[in-house]
Amino acid sequence: MRLAFWKKKDEVKKKKPVWREWLDAALFAIIAATLIRTFFIEAYTIPTGSMEGSLLVNDFLFVSKISYGPRIPMTPLAVPLVHNTMPITGGKSYSESVKWGYHRWWGFGHVERYDVVVFNFPEGDTIMKEEPEQDYYIQCRVMGREAVHSAYTVESRPVDKTDNYIKRCVAIPGDKLELKSGILYINDKPSPVFARSKTEYLLRTDGNLLSQDALEENNVEVRGNNGQVYDVLIENTMLPAVQKIPHVVSLQPAVMPAGAVGSIGEWTFPQDTAHFKWNVDNFGPLTIPQKGTTVQLTPENIALYRRLIGVYEGNKFEERNGQVFINGTQTNSYTFKMDYFWMMGDNRHNSLDSRYWGFVPEDHIVGKAWFVWLSYGKEGLKDMRWRRLFHGIHSLEK
Repeated sequence: MRLAFWKKKDEVKKKKPVWREWLDAALFAIIAATLIRTFFIEAYTIPTGSMEGSLLVNDFLFVSKISYGPRIPMTPLAVPLVHNTMPITGGKSYSESVKWGYHRWWGFGHVERYDVVVFNFPEGDTIMKEEPEQDYYIQCRVMGREAVHSAYTVESRPVDKTDNYIKRCVAIPGDKLELKSGILYINDKPSPVFARSKTEYLLRTDGNLLSQDALEENNVEVRGNNGQVYDVLIENTMLPAVQKIPHVVSLQPAVMPAGAVGSIGEWTFPQDTAHFKWNVDNFGPLTIPQKGTTVQLTPENIALYRRLIGVYEGNKFEERNGQVFINGTQTNSYTFKMDYFWMMGDNRHNSLDSRYWGFVPEDHIVGKAWFVWLSYGKEGLKDMRWRRLFHGIHSLEK
């Protein structure tokens, strides 16, 4: 007797119901989109003016993950295509029950000086749920930690679930950085001045009000005026035209004098005004930490490295009677485990950047800004910026 192990040719394959076909298609689309978003490219929107005029508010761009190598998700249990907050209900879109260490796959290169980079906000590891856009650490300095915790619901976030920021990497590991009267120096040389970046000026008039049309035509952003002196932000390319506006007498860069630290909310990194009398225009010199290099720790410089050692690199950091203990061992030196970067906005006086919160660790790097695929002005889609569409970042900054 022969046994038939083959399938009958005339057996009719059962057809899936329509709802199942739609479900399968949707699942495939979500999985494909998640893989592309995680390992290849991701869409990003410019929310603020910190990178003006290289990048404008409501520029929609693609960020390349493969330029620096895609980062393996550190918090893998998460709702697909959602960053950190559920879009309608609110609340976390991820679970911290499973955590993976930092790993990055091979990419086409490394972060280079003056790249426009998307990264996870280093100080975004702690937020105030009622005011997530406000910097928790700045509020603690202004209000006091106890006042913040009594007034707000404080929540922590893992590295890959902090908000995404976009800035220009002006210094890479090992670089020496310094700001003198608003001019940035890298390794003792002036950094390039990007044509469309904005600078703050004090614009003096002959006493007459300036034409609003003339200001708008020349893309002048007025921050305030007393009738004769205007506090303005101007693109570098527009300076000659602004100087020709009727009633303009002079333009003078607005900079904080060296040694002035301002109010608590204006304090710059490392928020130690006893040892570092720095501000946004006169800052440094400061060397950017590089993996494998060792720094000597002193009471005078410990503020620079306290957060790096204890938070970013995961050590138990303690200070007792003027001495430093790392993982329970007294020491006066530390060897960096990661590379670090220094990020600044092109709109230097309208940017919350590394001058306020310090170094960006390599495990916070998301990707490289690639090109703009959509851009519109204040009036929405009917105010399209056609000339910006499908232009690479480097062409837009010229």
